Parts: sequence; structure tokens; C-alpha cells
Amino acid sequence: MKILLHICCAPCAVYPVQVLTGGEHYVQGFFYNPNIHPYQEFARRAAALEEYAALLNLPVIWDPTYDLEGFLRQVVFREAERCRFCYHLRLLAAARAAKEGNFDAFTSTLLYSKYQKHELIREIGEQAAREAGLPFYYEDFRQGWQIGQARSKELGLYRQQYCGCIYSERERYCRDKSGGGAKA
Repeated sequence: MKILLHICCAPCAVYPVQVLTGGEHYVQGFFYNPNIHPYQEFARRAAALEEYAALLNLPVIWDPTYDLEGFLRQVVFREAERCRFCYHLRLLAAARAAKEGNFDAFTSTLLYSKYQKHELIREIGEQAAREAGLPFYYEDFRQGWQIGQARSKELGLYRQQYCGCIYSERERYCRDKSGGGAKA
């Protein structure tokens, strides 16, 4: 099967790429992540994926669009549902790119992270599949969490400290969740 793999970052791609290529699928990456903040973080993640893809000769479709404003317009005043909007934005883009590229299906490295909302990703992936008219390839990659983490460390890949959006960055670095900022 020819599968387009939406990739949020290089460390999260390690195990899914291993599984998919080991299953004799043709895999091509797709980098589209306008949610990542700040821009330097976006650039670091893109560079790490470029490095990883070169090691494997993994072809990647790059969408260098940094449409932070578009992401924020979808999420603002709906922060409690931000992941839903973020997943939909990225998975629909992947589904459309897969359809345009004549892939058999699409999937995402978001299904690898034990920190993501797994069932919501699956639900939105299937919704994006219906919208684009192309199957969503579902596999629970979380079982390989430790394998992927260990391999990404061995390879020296840049490993980020938060999901990517401005809200997750704030949650990661601000200890006081009430909105007052970090405690002294």
C-alpha cells in the first residue's frame, strides 16, 4: 500500500516509519504543522525531520507554510477544544495531499504519542478521510513508544519539550496553570 504519513516531528516518526516500511508499505512523509510556535521551534522540527529523512532516504512532501494566524483563528475562544481543531487542520491537509498524490491511504505520527488524544485523532482522521474520499490508515503506534524514543536519542534527533502550539508551550513551561505565569 502507498501511504502518506503526516509527520509532526522526527522523533515521533521513528517507530511508525519502521512499522509501516517493515510491513512492506511504500511510505512518504508529509510535513504540515502550522500550529507549532514559535517559528524557531517550527524550523528546528523541520530541520530534524530533514536530517532523519535523509538517513532513511524517506521522501517527504514539505509544506513550509507557517500559517500560525490561520491556526490561531480556528482555535481562539475555543482553547478547550484546541486539539480537535489542530488535528482536523493537519489531518485534512494530509488527506488532501494524499488524494492529490494518488496514495492509497494516509495516517499520522500523532498516533504514536502517548501524550496525544488518541481516540480523537482516530475520529478526526476518519472524518478527514470521508471529506477527502481516501482511507485513513489506522494503527496504534503507542506500543512502540520506548523503541522510538530510544532510537531517536541514539540518532541525536532534536527532541522537543512540548506538543507544539502556543498553549502546550505555556502548559509545559508555566507551572501555575491558573494563568499567572510561572511560580518563583
